Order: sequence, then C-alpha cells, then structure tokens
Amino acid sequence: MFLYTLMVFALTKPFIYNSSTLSHKKGRDLIIVLDASGSMAQSGFNPDDRLASKFNTNIALASNFISNRYDDNVGVVLFGTFAYTASPLTYDLDSLIYVLGMTNVGIAGESTALGDAIMQAIRTLSFGEAKSKAIILLTDGYHNAGETSPKVAVTQAKKLGIKVYTIGLGKGSNFDASLLKTIASETKAKSYIALDTKKLQDIYKEINKLEPSNIRSEQYLQQDLLISFPLLLSFILLLGWTYWMQRRDT
Repeated sequence: MFLYTLMVFALTKPFIYNSSTLSHKKGRDLIIVLDASGSMAQSGFNPDDRLASKFNTNIALASNFISNRYDDNVGVVLFGTFAYTASPLTYDLDSLIYVLGMTNVGIAGESTALGDAIMQAIRTLSFGEAKSKAIILLTDGYHNAGETSPKVAVTQAKKLGIKVYTIGLGKGSNFDASLLKTIASETKAKSYIALDTKKLQDIYKEINKLEPSNIRSEQYLQQDLLISFPLLLSFILLLGWTYWMQRRDT
C-alpha cells in the first residue's frame, strides 16, 4: 500500500517554488539640479494651470522623470543663493520623490548660484560608483551669486567626465542662454530651452533617449520538481519487495 501511494504521489508531479531576485544596478549616477530661487515662484509656465508656480510645476515634471529612471542612482541638488544636496544618490526613487514634494521655492535663497550648484552636484556624484555620470541643470536666471564661477565648475566636470545637460526655463531673455550652451557643450552634453511644461516634457523624453536607463531588477519564481524523490524511493522499495518474494519462493 505504501509503495502504491508513493507511485501515485510521484505521478502528481510535486514541486516547490524557489523565489529569487536578480538585482542588476548597471545604470548611471544622475543628479537633478533644480533652481529654487525667488523667480521660480512665478506662475504661467504651465498652460494647463496658470496659477501653478514654475517651481511646483518643475517638481512635478522632475518627479515623473525620476520615477522612470529604473536603473539609476539618482540624487537632487537645490540651489538659489547657495546650493545644497536635498537628496544624496539613491536607488530608492519613491523616497526621493517624496523628498522633492517637501521642498519649497526660496528654500536656498533668492539669487542664482550656477557655479555652486554644479560643484555641489559634482560633490554628490563623488559618492557614486557608476562609470557614467550626468547632471541635469534647470534654471530660469542668470548667475549672480555663490563662491564658485561656472567656468571653474565646468572645468571640474570635464576633468571627471561628467556631462551637464542644461535647461533654460521660460523665454531666452530670462536666463543666460549663452552660458548654458557653453556649459553643455564643454561637457559634451546638450542645452535646451523650455518655454512651457509641454516643451519641458519633450526635453525630458529626449534626455531619456540620450541617457537610457534599463530595468533595475527582476523577480522570478523557479519551479523545482520533486518527482525524482518518490520515484527513487518507489524503485528501491520495488526492488526490495521483488527480492523478498524471490527469496520466499525458493
């Protein structure tokens, strides 16, 4: 009876699931540098919501961009009169987006320290280990504050092989378009002008293509069949039973 039960059990193809997670962090280290100066409080940048401030609109679009950077180690630097790291490099994109939502315009002062912003982004990138490193700098003003000149910051970025994509927000007369082009060109990146949210969304899409990010990880279930164990035991018992029957008949 036991032998028969084992054979039936084997025919049911018993199995167990082995849950495994593969983590492939092969993306780049990426810093989003957002202008938080007083001018970012202006409204009218978003045609669909004229009352929304330029800063809040940029936070929303940056958050959407970050949420799709599956394989990247992403950080955020905010700047105004001074620059500071709002979030260090992290793969926890949900937490990063949460931190972004807690920021406010004017949090770093009213002026525009472009050189300090780039240098702070470079310092933040220094803690990353990815071979590919990039900065996305968004601003609506002219460099008029800080301890570091944009020229010195760009020289450091070039030395470290860091690309600096620049995005001027609003009309070209609102920011130093020539300087932003130079920063991007010197670091082998691109410079853009975003007149409104629609254009900024298109720019983010283009940067996504220029700096692609693969899916970070995958989880799968491996099915391990256990049929061999009851079959082997059944075979051994069958041999033993056959041998015992032969000995009994002789």
